[in-house]
Amino acid sequence: MKQNIIIFLMSLLSTIAFAQKTNYNLLVGTYTAPGKSEGIYTYNFNTATAASNLKLIAKGIANPSYLAVSPDNNFVYAVNETGNTSTVSAFSYDQKTGLLSFLNKVDSHGADPCFVTVDNKNVIVANYSGGSLAVFPRNADGSLNEASHVIQHTGKSIDPKGRQKSAHVHMVKFTPDKKHLVVNDLGEDQIYIYNYNPTGKDKTLTEKKVLKTNAGTGPRHITFTPNGKFAYLVHEFNGSITAFSYLNGNLTKLQEIGTTPKNFSGSVDAADIHVSADGKFLYETNRGDANSISAFSILPTGKLKFIETVSTLGKGPRNFTIDPSGKYLLIGHQYTNNIVVFNRNKTTGKLTDSGKRIDVGAPVCLVFN
Repeated sequence: MKQNIIIFLMSLLSTIAFAQKTNYNLLVGTYTAPGKSEGIYTYNFNTATAASNLKLIAKGIANPSYLAVSPDNNFVYAVNETGNTSTVSAFSYDQKTGLLSFLNKVDSHGADPCFVTVDNKNVIVANYSGGSLAVFPRNADGSLNEASHVIQHTGKSIDPKGRQKSAHVHMVKFTPDKKHLVVNDLGEDQIYIYNYNPTGKDKTLTEKKVLKTNAGTGPRHITFTPNGKFAYLVHEFNGSITAFSYLNGNLTKLQEIGTTPKNFSGSVDAADIHVSADGKFLYETNRGDANSISAFSILPTGKLKFIETVSTLGKGPRNFTIDPSGKYLLIGHQYTNNIVVFNRNKTTGKLTDSGKRIDVGAPVCLVFN
């Protein structure tokens, strides 16, 4: 009985400590090529005040544009987007200090990797210009082996501006059940769903289904609701969002909804899309001439109801994230070299400017942990 009480009290104290946590690391991947960034930045972010301060910079890394943190928070993986010489880098990660220590890097097996994801066994990257995806087995020390499985896409589509003359793999994302990998190909206007076998070596991925999206729209990023029942795909060229139901590796279309006014005639260049942790709201950003973020409520059916579109208060909102408290939404602007912090109303989903900014060169990827 006494032992049970002790265990209960320890559990309660642990819960209280977790609930009171206010300081988190914010990792920022960047483009170093314009010369305004030095690598991967680690900030402390206070979720009570939205105050931030720089902890460390991992320097000497070429264009570490997209990042992924391992499930145990001990390692970080970055794509190095340098054309035909592109690589994928592995780092050990000290969550307390924010220190990133370089382990190794390997050939990305495709030009300009633009997205990376990781689980306990593998790191998987999307190679945009190369039109391929590659699987890299992880070693126990976090370092990467050479690619064990590379899949080359070869299709094209109809974009009149010539952005779809070849395959452009833009995102690789595990389904919530971790049994499948969703791969968006912007160049082909297609979504690939692969069966995922983490120990399958050269057969890690086997094709399950290919879905054609609206021709000439460029599927870019996809996100799932926390309960795994729904998914939302944003199309880069026109900013439209396709809502799907999801079950056992199958996506079923529910709705198509726009994110720009009907009379909008400029370039859209949709960028990023995320669902709030409570599963109630969806957010989507547009770049180009729009530089906007749209908010939607998620209905019980999975369909979306428009709430508002507001300016991102910068140029080139490449990536955004919601902080662990859910009180703030941070948007990284590639061309105005800053991160804008918005207050987020957790009841209405609406955004207002907090007045807080983080100045950093060409931010591309924001990751809390």
